Amino acid sequence: MSKPSCMPPDNHTRTPLYKAPPQSCDAHCHVFGPHAIFPYSDKASYWPPDADKHALKRLHDKLGIERAVLVQASCHGTDNRAMIDAIKSSKGAYRGVCIANDSFSENDFQDLHDGGVRGVRFNFVKHLGGAPNLDSMKTVLERVKPLGWHLVIHVNAEDVISYAEFFDALDMDIVVDHMGRVPTTEGVGQQAYKILLERMQRDNWWMKVCGSERISMGPPFYDAVPFAQGFIELAPERILWGTDYPHPNIKKHMPNDADLLDLVPLIARDPAIQKKILVDNPARLYGFPD
Repeated sequence: MSKPSCMPPDNHTRTPLYKAPPQSCDAHCHVFGPHAIFPYSDKASYWPPDADKHALKRLHDKLGIERAVLVQASCHGTDNRAMIDAIKSSKGAYRGVCIANDSFSENDFQDLHDGGVRGVRFNFVKHLGGAPNLDSMKTVLERVKPLGWHLVIHVNAEDVISYAEFFDALDMDIVVDHMGRVPTTEGVGQQAYKILLERMQRDNWWMKVCGSERISMGPPFYDAVPFAQGFIELAPERILWGTDYPHPNIKKHMPNDADLLDLVPLIARDPAIQKKILVDNPARLYGFPD
């Protein structure tokens, strides 16, 4: 069985103009395959080109990034082995966010925790299959709470609106992927962005100011800057940054990851805030050592 593929990443990463501080963390990136060892899920809507742990390490070396949070993507489904393998080989530099369902036992989650996983992710976006079964999702969240994990939500702007009350009822830390995928064409007055700004005033909400290439009209993605700035102004201590390498399902403008890192001093001009976003915040949330 074969599935639709997607564009490969731009692996000709240039040297960024911005120099990231020591122990900076890419808090949203993926490892894909190699599919001959870690097959893609038959239920996935796409099978991407391989982008394994070695490709990710080359990228981070070029960018000057020392730590990473590997986020399980839907192409691997609930088979988290590629991610766990990469974490194991990182010598403590990686943590993970898994995908799971209610068939996972408490022992399964403990094994993932022992392997470096600190959160569970649920996709709501339509092109990846749409919202999960909410009762099943609640069961999973109850099983991971004793481990101190957080929830990562991958949502589109319309999902932010539709599921606002559901998310409000969850008593745990919630991390939003890609700025809620709010399109820059709709401006900072759009309803979904205003909802997210309000939620970011709550102590249990975190925002990833990544995915500029997803919400922007095109390179150099400067139209995403005001959206990131709004979140940072509200809660600089609960902001994360990531590349989203290898950028699955990008339709038009495959970014060079150095361009995305070079957005950091634009969205956060104060070096102390840059350090919070790149170093301190991910270290606190994911338990990286000082």
